[in-house]
Amino acid sequence: MKALVINGPNINMLGIREPDVYGRKTYADLLAFIERTAAEEGMEVECFQSNHEGAIVDKIQEALGVFDGIVINPAAYTHTSIAILDALKAAALPAVEVHISDVDSREAFRHVSYAGMACEKRFSGLGFEGYRQALLYLKERGL
Repeated sequence: MKALVINGPNINMLGIREPDVYGRKTYADLLAFIERTAAEEGMEVECFQSNHEGAIVDKIQEALGVFDGIVINPAAYTHTSIAILDALKAAALPAVEVHISDVDSREAFRHVSYAGMACEKRFSGLGFEGYRQALLYLKERGL
């Protein structure tokens, strides 16, 4: 099973950006956590982060025929990007949405998830553990 993990804007600033919301662990810590989880579960994983919507769309499109599933934290693009929604729908790979913080308990504008409309499952507010749960979900799905 080969999964693509996509992180959107500002995720590279983990540990610096709003530590009261996102914690003090860094993006490097997140990558190590994801890679360790994948290794423990016998999965292949590739991680990608971009602050640019078009780069994320391109990566989703390139995933077709290469990956079995996608774990995506679109970050701020969650609430704004129909382009990412359309890319996920076009690639038609099983996708799981992840958010480090509990977006449903934050500002009202964060309650709408365009990307989530193309995802099978969502893990929100679990910190890094949400990524593990998303990978386990894809593995258990039998891809």
